[in-house]
Amino acid sequence: MAAASYEARAFGVRSAMPSTTAIRKCSELVFVPPRFDVYRAVSQQIRAIFADYTSVVEPLSLDEAYLDVSENRRGMPTATATAAEIRARIFDETGLTASAGISYNKFLAKLASDHRKPNGQFAITPPMGPAFVEALTVSKFHGIGPVTAAKMNGLSIYTGADLRRQSIAFLQLHFGKPGGWYYAIARGEDDRPVVPDRPRKSSGSETTFAEDLTDPAAIETGVQAMADEVWTWCEKADAFGHTVTVKIKFADFRQATRSRTLSGPVGSRALLLATSTALVRQVYPLTTGIRLVGVTVSNFRDQPPSLQLGLDLTTDG
Repeated sequence: MAAASYEARAFGVRSAMPSTTAIRKCSELVFVPPRFDVYRAVSQQIRAIFADYTSVVEPLSLDEAYLDVSENRRGMPTATATAAEIRARIFDETGLTASAGISYNKFLAKLASDHRKPNGQFAITPPMGPAFVEALTVSKFHGIGPVTAAKMNGLSIYTGADLRRQSIAFLQLHFGKPGGWYYAIARGEDDRPVVPDRPRKSSGSETTFAEDLTDPAAIETGVQAMADEVWTWCEKADAFGHTVTVKIKFADFRQATRSRTLSGPVGSRALLLATSTALVRQVYPLTTGIRLVGVTVSNFRDQPPSLQLGLDLTTDG
């Protein structure tokens, strides 16, 4: 399943769930084929509305974007008022509802946006930021997928407060380079600017295992979990690359990559899973354990623009 309505979610149906599982959870479920041509046409309307307020728009996926409205074209005094007006115009001109998150950085704006879906807005002010993060479970953090969240739980890290108690050395030991990012967001810190219309060159996800693995089945389970996370992004962004790369880090810290460029785009979850699994099998038989695996899709060719329907609004004031 590419997506699930809020009505379906009440039965436990989720995006990226096999259709057979979804129908068991909700026997009256109705499957509707996607209409990407319609989505893109409506997205053009939404983008035109954004342009009336700011030129600093960074698309995330088909239904999300960051807007920096620190100096907006309407001269509106607050991001909250700007968000309310944009949402009202989206509804008036397209009939669609939109949620908005308002905060002083991108990470918190994303969390705020999720807080009032599908039709509302929420602001996280600087005094609120650290406490808001501490109260959330790590599985709610944007950028922390199910595999990483499970690994954190295995280290007794369940909430933002638990994450904040860890040293940067501890987090880098267990999560590698992303450990520094986890250390910052646990404190509500994110200094990434809103970058307008940045071309996406690749989409990837990786995980460090709790212990070095030598069992092919366990290794391939990890690879497939990463491929699942990447596919979720590709499907949501309507962006399908031609090249699949699997990254492997061994117990002795040697690194290896295996890539395959297909004649056509990686257009299905099954193809991405099969290609990723075949690539990791190229490093067998193992002479040492594997501590990290990652999957990346790249080589996007002539991708259509990703113009968003949902909002995350950021401001410096």
